[in-house]
Amino acid sequence: MKVAVFSDVQGNLPALETAIEHIQAWGPDLVIMAGDLINRGPRSGECLDRFQNLRAREGWLPVLGNHESWVLHCGRERPSDALDADMRRFADFAFDQISGREHQLLDWPDHLCFDGQGEDNWVHVTHGTLAGNRDGISPSSTDDDLHGKLPEDIALFVTAHTHKPLVRHFNDIDILNVGSVGSPFDSDIRASYGKIELRGERWHTDIVRIDYDRAATDRDFSDSGFLDLGGPLARIVYQEWRSARLLMPHWHQTYSRAVYNGDIDLEHAVDEFLRALQ
Repeated sequence: MKVAVFSDVQGNLPALETAIEHIQAWGPDLVIMAGDLINRGPRSGECLDRFQNLRAREGWLPVLGNHESWVLHCGRERPSDALDADMRRFADFAFDQISGREHQLLDWPDHLCFDGQGEDNWVHVTHGTLAGNRDGISPSSTDDDLHGKLPEDIALFVTAHTHKPLVRHFNDIDILNVGSVGSPFDSDIRASYGKIELRGERWHTDIVRIDYDRAATDRDFSDSGFLDLGGPLARIVYQEWRSARLLMPHWHQTYSRAVYNGDIDLEHAVDEFLRALQ
């Protein structure tokens, strides 16, 4: 049995297309998209359409990520004030792109489980952990961090969310973080996804890294209107994609309180942060 799991496309259509081609060439029995197909990127609507077509035609399966949840929230709830509107403009941009098809996300499950034809071969796939789809497992996660966050009696736990591929072992459970197709944060700009294969009585895992047309994605960030319409924070998202590094939490840690207190406006806070990166 062969299973491909990919995640965190983040509206990056060229990366998604290359991953699809690579996965189909491998010929898995099952393909799972483990969340965050949309948002934080320029072509969320087209990524959703592409995946839904594969779901209908080839039986590919979705798992709900935190960005699907957030975009749906933004579609239901208006911003509380002008600052809130500016802070979430890139998510509203994503909702506008999927508007009219947002109901397609409503049946996406929180997790999927399947077995390898044996009681000791159960696999659990989710976007984060049992603590929620915003809780990830990264290379810095300790064993103490993981207590209570993984199901019992499984052979393999497959996760994503952190945009950092990872293979590790905890309490007799193998863990595979498949990383990100559209915006890795491990300083490697290539897309990543996970291969899982049952050989004999054991699951074997592999993280695959693939090049894709980044120049096309770069053009999409501009041509789609993402950088113009996504608000000041969209520029940090773009720099995260360009550098394959996690930046947004550092901006929040440095500037959020000052912005909310009115000590500096959002535009200037982003300008200062990005200048400091140069």
